Amino acid sequence: MIQAIFFDLFYTLIVPEYNQLRNENDVLGLSVDEWQHYAEDYPLYRERASGILLDENEIIRKITALMPMKVSDDQNEEILKLRAMRMKSALLDVKPVILRTIRQLKEKGLKIGLISNADAIDRRYWAESPLCSLFDDAVFSCDVGFLKPDKEIYQIALNRLDANAGESLFVGDVGSDELLGASRIGMKTVLAEVLTKYGGERRKQLIQTADHSIQSFDELLRIVSDSSSFFAENT
Repeated sequence: MIQAIFFDLFYTLIVPEYNQLRNENDVLGLSVDEWQHYAEDYPLYRERASGILLDENEIIRKITALMPMKVSDDQNEEILKLRAMRMKSALLDVKPVILRTIRQLKEKGLKIGLISNADAIDRRYWAESPLCSLFDDAVFSCDVGFLKPDKEIYQIALNRLDANAGESLFVGDVGSDELLGASRIGMKTVLAEVLTKYGGERRKQLIQTADHSIQSFDELLRIVSDSSSFFAENT
């Protein structure tokens, strides 16, 4: 039987969308793709998301230092403000079906946990999110020093909820090889095709990495109801 369900955050529960007014890239006259090229620089991202770099101002300064242009302190300050507000908006604006489904799962007596690769800016407004009160625990990579798919971050989450991997589900959109990491530690996995849509050969490949997939968030209720057969079929 399912004892606990662990969720990824970004692109599984929320999407930090760029708005139509002003975003980080606009401060420097860059396209979103150009901005993300620097903002998602992997060595720097790992430094941020592992908690080596926690100072929010320094995070932005290090991102803009990668760019072939001089960026002023005022520009860095505005970029930080815009990025934080974009993350806050995503955390506050959660789809009702997601909140409703998690609430129903919790009412069934399941333990609800979060496992997220995130830096200090990403998780700043977690406590203000309507998701927060529905979760028994939230593990952010920048707080524990490990990132998905490292087995340690899953084990930390399991330990905190006193849950067994073999009786737990991990729900994610496959970013950071998170489903593979969860599977390696013994958790059953669910590919969430709710906020992130896949198609064609890519979808076929991704489905093969998971024990189950959902295209509507409330399908999780069916998985829980059928958990005995689901776990038996995938053992």
